[in-house]
Amino acid sequence: MEWHELEKKRVVDLRSMMKEHLPEVTGVVGLKKEELVERLAAKLGIERPHKVVKGIDKTAVRGKIKSLIQLRDQALEVHDAAELKKQRRAIHRLKRRLRRAAAITR
Repeated sequence: MEWHELEKKRVVDLRSMMKEHLPEVTGVVGLKKEELVERLAAKLGIERPHKVVKGIDKTAVRGKIKSLIQLRDQALEVHDAAELKKQRRAIHRLKRRLRRAAAITR
């Protein structure tokens, strides 16, 4: 079983799995889904996957976003609506590019 399969299960099923695999744990009903998944994964020896950005230089994009944020703040101070919109859209596009490039490793 993988982490993603655990996350797809319903809370009721996760609680029954907790009672089966970890009978010594009390208060299972009060736990949230994330807590149930984490504890079950730890018991079953399942590692949590992490995101890896592929295809682009993440640090360069983050640096570009920071410089655009400074330009956005300057445009906000001088009340330049056109420049403000331009910088916000550029920031938005770069953030979306980062999110699209992030792939979950398995």
